[in-house]
Amino acid sequence: MNGLIMAGQLLLGLSLLVILHELGHFLAARAFGIKVEKFYLFFDAWGFKLFSFKKGDVEYGVGWLPLGGYVKIAGMIDESMDTEQMAQPAQPWEFRSKPAWQRLIVMLGGIIVNVIVGIIIFWMLTFTYGQNYTVNDKLTDGIAVGNIGKEIGLKNGDRILAVNGSKLIKFEDVISSKVLFDGAQLTILRNNKTLYISVPDTILNKISKNDKENFIAPRVKMASIKMVIAPDKNGDKPSFFDRIAGLFGKKWEKPVYPAYVAGIKPGDSVLTVNNKAITFYDEFVSEVSGNKNKTITISALRNGKPITFTPKVADNGTIGVAANSKELPSAHVDFGFIQSLPVGATMAWSTFVDNAKGIGKMITGKLSARNISSPIGIAKVYGSTFDWVKFWTLTGLISMALAFMNLLPIPGLDGGHVVFLLIEMVQRKPVSEKVLEKAQIVGFVILICLMVFAFGNDILKSFGK
Repeated sequence: MNGLIMAGQLLLGLSLLVILHELGHFLAARAFGIKVEKFYLFFDAWGFKLFSFKKGDVEYGVGWLPLGGYVKIAGMIDESMDTEQMAQPAQPWEFRSKPAWQRLIVMLGGIIVNVIVGIIIFWMLTFTYGQNYTVNDKLTDGIAVGNIGKEIGLKNGDRILAVNGSKLIKFEDVISSKVLFDGAQLTILRNNKTLYISVPDTILNKISKNDKENFIAPRVKMASIKMVIAPDKNGDKPSFFDRIAGLFGKKWEKPVYPAYVAGIKPGDSVLTVNNKAITFYDEFVSEVSGNKNKTITISALRNGKPITFTPKVADNGTIGVAANSKELPSAHVDFGFIQSLPVGATMAWSTFVDNAKGIGKMITGKLSARNISSPIGIAKVYGSTFDWVKFWTLTGLISMALAFMNLLPIPGLDGGHVVFLLIEMVQRKPVSEKVLEKAQIVGFVILICLMVFAFGNDILKSFGK
């Protein structure tokens, strides 16, 4: 069931975005009197399709290959590679007969719609739910530092005062893209002394292999147990992705819940681990993770009475508990309908820019290409429970990512067509059809290779590699 929910959310989100993207091309083409022959969600490769119908002179349908969608525009060399049509004399209602500027708008139509959709989604989310953030000034216990944070000189208990000289208001800003992508100078207060620590612009490569908490997080007192991971109706069964991994020989094993087995319950207040006093959650994590596959002794209070547990730490260094972070100082900001627009637009644009920076870092070697994800990885991010806020947030992020990816100058993508149209506008004559046909084939091969690479990434991650 978990896998079906993940796949369902992915299918719904991508289908909406693909339809709207292709609608952008469709409407732009029709606005200039260009004939559109097909409008498809997914590809009807080799002529196979789930269903179709014809309205007017356009065939609408759903293909069987869920790798996007397309509109077939008359008189254009695209993924259909319809060279027979291109061998006929050009007709006034064909793409190739229109001025270059009109064709450019048609090719940019899908990207423009994806950008507009992304802005609208973030606009409406901001208007409906406002924004929550952790108030940095009130983090009196400072930060908890993971291995990556320690490598650059941060220590548990440090208080971050500013980023690049600007006062840090929202703690979330220090783990945002403007720090992780570009690097930054952090102003730190440590034992009443002000220090300056630089965050290298390559740090994202290390964080992406782990998580942001392996960098820094607000320091939380170990006042009580937030949750104990216990077996449930889904936890005792392999997920959809576990079954996929099983096809490649990875044996699924029933999850182990050391804290649950040991009798730890939500609300228990941890005092010591192996007779070592515990005040903060990071101290608890450090002590537990250092005893993988060993039995530890935890003393705690339950309803004011002392109690002792002896869980065996799992091989990943955890026992299945988390600290109660509800006490973190937080604030909420509401925005009016008009006020929400620039906030949402800024969020959408930041996503677009982050994609560009990410590709740039991959090209320069500062970010591993292993971070490229396929639909499998995206489905995992959607998760196994349906949450409208999370669903629309991820869909907005993907919409902006699709806009950027389609703008890349790869033949076969919108950006590839845009490049050839710009060349035509500069040299005042179209690029030859033979060049366009060969470029389309090259682009198709590149896209297939990228797709195989992305799926390979996610399959290897399923094996923990």
